[in-house]
Amino acid sequence: MAQNTIPYTAYQEYPIEEMQRRAAEFYTDIRRRRSIRDFSNRPVPREIIENCLRAAGTAPNGANLQPWHFVVVSDAAIKYQIRLGAEKEEWEFYHRKAPAEWLEALAPLGTDEHKPFLETAPYLIAIFAQSYGVLANGQKVKHYYVQESVGIATGILITAIHHAGLVSLTHTPSPMGFLNDILGRPAHEHPFLLLVVGYPAENVQVPVITKKSLGEIATFL
Repeated sequence: MAQNTIPYTAYQEYPIEEMQRRAAEFYTDIRRRRSIRDFSNRPVPREIIENCLRAAGTAPNGANLQPWHFVVVSDAAIKYQIRLGAEKEEWEFYHRKAPAEWLEALAPLGTDEHKPFLETAPYLIAIFAQSYGVLANGQKVKHYYVQESVGIATGILITAIHHAGLVSLTHTPSPMGFLNDILGRPAHEHPFLLLVVGYPAENVQVPVITKKSLGEIATFL
């Protein structure tokens, strides 16, 4: 048995019928989630974002070292700087870097280098992955399974935002080093993803897409 353990008393078991209902209800709810590219500028109480981040912080991670840091941006001037940095990298992507087949895959989504939502949405959450931690005395602590851990935490954050009644967009301009400069984050933190959060714009449109069936994404043996 691991040292410094306590009994796990938080587990709550449900009757099979209720488990089936809960699983079906969760799927029905989460399938409503869509990536939104047109946001309202309606304000969102900070408390909602704080609790979504607390949920993200419960994610399983390597050796419980929690190798993530979330920078929440609501300041208009900083959002403007982020937009400039992102659009510069996105221009390079769409006009110089992206192969033709990638651009062809993106075409149905209607995306381009213009990212006005980075200023319109009330919140941008920059998610950083820490390659190591730094103790108060300056000692470095290696982190394990960093990408996996931060990816799981990000998934929980996106789900929590949806559950709260907001929408989001995962944005990944490449490279994203400009976020370290703008947000003052240290070199051992690497930008993982920029999450745009808020309410959808009125009469927002989304692309017509389908998801793979269960048979295509899962195998039962």
